[in-house]
Amino acid sequence: MKAAVVRFPGSNCDFDMYYALTDFNIEADIVSEKTQDLSEYDAIFLPGGFSYGDYLRSGAVARFAPVMAAVIAAAEQGKIVVGICNGFQILTEAGLLPGQLMANKVPGFICDTVPLLIENDASVFTQVYAKQQQPIMIPIAHGEGRYYADEQTIAELYANHQVIFKYQTDVNGSVDQIAGITNRTGNVLGMMPHPERAVDALLGATDGRGFFKSIIASLALEVVGK
Repeated sequence: MKAAVVRFPGSNCDFDMYYALTDFNIEADIVSEKTQDLSEYDAIFLPGGFSYGDYLRSGAVARFAPVMAAVIAAAEQGKIVVGICNGFQILTEAGLLPGQLMANKVPGFICDTVPLLIENDASVFTQVYAKQQQPIMIPIAHGEGRYYADEQTIAELYANHQVIFKYQTDVNGSVDQIAGITNRTGNVLGMMPHPERAVDALLGATDGRGFFKSIIASLALEVVGK
């Protein structure tokens, strides 16, 4: 597995993601937002941060970065595309995921570790988690993390098993406490919590390891199936 971590001007979690990936012996490169070819990578990660200073609104400018055409092409090819926090905001702005991220219900930046429920434990990103292990503890850090979509979209997300993570408590006002979703085909994930910050006991949490193990297992199964 070879992964690309896209660095936008203002990204600040690119090395967090890079080190988490390499901790699992995944070959990873940090690539610039000007990159126009991601064909050599099996998975693309859009990290957290404040791309382009969050001007206009979070992710709105990054959506037009040169690399996004390659990210969209990778998603359409069925490759794994992950957006964490600001990356989630970019994926919704780019139309790769439905809905949008809005200011927290209580205005202000939240930095905490919260219990997260795994709504779909059969996804590419959660398959090694067992339901009995819920909840998992994962850090959050955002000021605009309130997920919103209209009732029809939310109903479609549940019907298609696209809701992957939910907060156990109402941390930011997200509709139905949704914390992470996929696209309909299940290869593109956006989530506000940071699993890359929960992979080492030195960081105070290891519940994020299952997230990366799930991706590795999914790609291994895909290779075996070829």
